[in-house]
Amino acid sequence: MHHTDLRGVLSGYDVVVIGAGAAGMSAALFAAIRGARTLLVEKSGCVGGTSAMSAGSIWIPNTRHASAVATSDSVDNAERYLQQIIGNRADAGLRAAFLKAGPAAVDVLEDHSEVKLRAYPRHPDYRSELEGAVVTGRALEPLPFDGRLLGDALRLVRPPIPEFTLLGGMMVDRTDIGHLLSATGSMKSLLHSAKLLARYGRDRLGYSRGSRLVMGNALVGRLLYSLLRRDVDILTGASLEKIVRDESGRVTSAVLVSDGASREIAIHGGLILAGGGFNRHAGRRFAALRTDVAWSSVAPGTSGDAQDKAIAIGARISDRDLSAAFWAPASIRRRRDGSQAVFPHFVLDRGKPGTLVVDSHGRRFVNEAVSYHPFALEMLAQGRSAIPAFLIADALALRKYGLGMVRPGGWGTRAALADGYLIAGDSIEHLAQRLKIAPGSLRETVDRMNDYARTGIDLEFGRGSTVYQNHNGDASAAGANPNLGPIATAPFYALRLYPSDIGTSAGLVTDEAARVLDSDSRPIAGLYACGNDMQSIMGGTYPGPGITLGPALAFAYLATSDATAMLAAEASGLS
Repeated sequence: MHHTDLRGVLSGYDVVVIGAGAAGMSAALFAAIRGARTLLVEKSGCVGGTSAMSAGSIWIPNTRHASAVATSDSVDNAERYLQQIIGNRADAGLRAAFLKAGPAAVDVLEDHSEVKLRAYPRHPDYRSELEGAVVTGRALEPLPFDGRLLGDALRLVRPPIPEFTLLGGMMVDRTDIGHLLSATGSMKSLLHSAKLLARYGRDRLGYSRGSRLVMGNALVGRLLYSLLRRDVDILTGASLEKIVRDESGRVTSAVLVSDGASREIAIHGGLILAGGGFNRHAGRRFAALRTDVAWSSVAPGTSGDAQDKAIAIGARISDRDLSAAFWAPASIRRRRDGSQAVFPHFVLDRGKPGTLVVDSHGRRFVNEAVSYHPFALEMLAQGRSAIPAFLIADALALRKYGLGMVRPGGWGTRAALADGYLIAGDSIEHLAQRLKIAPGSLRETVDRMNDYARTGIDLEFGRGSTVYQNHNGDASAAGANPNLGPIATAPFYALRLYPSDIGTSAGLVTDEAARVLDSDSRPIAGLYACGNDMQSIMGGTYPGPGITLGPALAFAYLATSDATAMLAAEASGLS
């Protein structure tokens, strides 16, 4: 049942969840599956948070889906892989809890809800060169979902980033993109594309957007559908004002506020914080991230207010992380309506042949094909010389792969040039002048890259030297290395890249049951955290696709298991 008014909800619940991203929605669903009376509270007008805008990838090793695509993997294998990357930046006990609970969480969702997942046929771990890495089996994705099943509730789902849709609202995933690009050369792809377009055409007769949900929107749509079918109370437009404890220190209620009115809701089992982290927190953002510039592609509600209420009763934020946030390079553009588009450059362009990235001196400073988090961390480490950095492509690369918001085939090139998002030059030297880079310096860098393209070996940064990097290159290109190709065909194009935060890593310190700990490392009874409100078990590193959503689901499962186990114990008179 969806409510927009505090008066519509009950005076008490077994479990109350704050924040309706994937972490909070799955926590509410796990609680409902266990028979708990549950309230899900979201301060914005729609559900899904940053998860709805994401690819929806879920990194959980050794699930029931892994065997369909992977030859072999094990908990020891995954642990070995993670240990090399994370080291002592996060608690090893939390990692072990995740590796054990993750597959169980997936089983419960698949068996008792409409959340249906599959393993990507090929989606390598980001550090594929390390021992224990796998090429497939750990990254799951939600199956596409028919949003028409939600009826009026479809409007509750936060829409994806507009620049990731086609034709003003048609969602596409990587499979669809492959078919759309091959539609003129393959009958199968032509039929797939025709069905997509016909469905979208029908949708727009009755909806303001496409109703075929994919990626993060599919995950959120499936979670919402499951919650509505289980009659979970969902309250939007309300936030957490205060956490109330009894004399023993146990959390017993939460004061919620909506439209200036407040109400205290009794909690019998647990209060679970899943507010999405502190990317937009007025004070903590600058203190932790050392930047107050909002190049951020997270949902607007991530202001850390739920964390603040926990800190007020003795909780603390983790401080061991490599970085307090997760990052990606992004290009920025003003939309027609005046809002700012922040477009994350995950995999589509910067590792492809015929491209390179330089700083303001015209020099490379990073392997362009590494995953987005270390790429952006290197931008931050370089400082002003690499902010902005310039992603450069020749005419062939732009047409074949697109560049940021310019689509493959070169769709949108003219508009991007007109509004300054894209900069063009008739020669490398001309482009350098337009970018205010010394022409000789950029020419030297491009010549060197063209040498590497001929030999297939990047002598500076080793671009294209791992399975992961090659996966995001172009194996169909004629070169000796799928990540390298000549930058030789005029005109030459560039766009500016900025480091954009895509989620926080630092969060509330918890134990293996997701119970929030105080400054003496004791659990605050009845208080839990998951998703980005909880410290990342990855310690600010980024080992693979979906390493925020995987732990989010696992610790949502662990939090509700603990909170509802206490209820059961109390009901049977054991406590």
